Amino acid sequence: MEITLLMKYLGDTPQLRIINFFVDNRSDYSKKEILEGTGMSKTTLYKIWSDLEDFQVVSLVRKYGNTTLYKLNRDNIIVKQVMSMDSALGKMTIEKISEMTDTVKH
Repeated sequence: MEITLLMKYLGDTPQLRIINFFVDNRSDYSKKEILEGTGMSKTTLYKIWSDLEDFQVVSLVRKYGNTTLYKLNRDNIIVKQVMSMDSALGKMTIEKISEMTDTVKH
């Protein structure tokens, strides 16, 4: 997984990797797909997963067979704050690039 602006600013933590994965991929996913998408180890995922569920950052969407699918709880205040910070960092970066472009033109 590529380091995003959000992870560069807040740190590359497993929790943030998972939230970032869901923000970038708006769907529901199995733990296996989350592992593949975040590049973290199974041990790390299972260490932090219960906290993500306890804090209602992720929620179970549906089960079929032995597979359970989860999604990001976009109504959760923690998730809203992280998404707001991600948006703010993106805007700041665009403004910086725009300023640099304007400086080069003049």
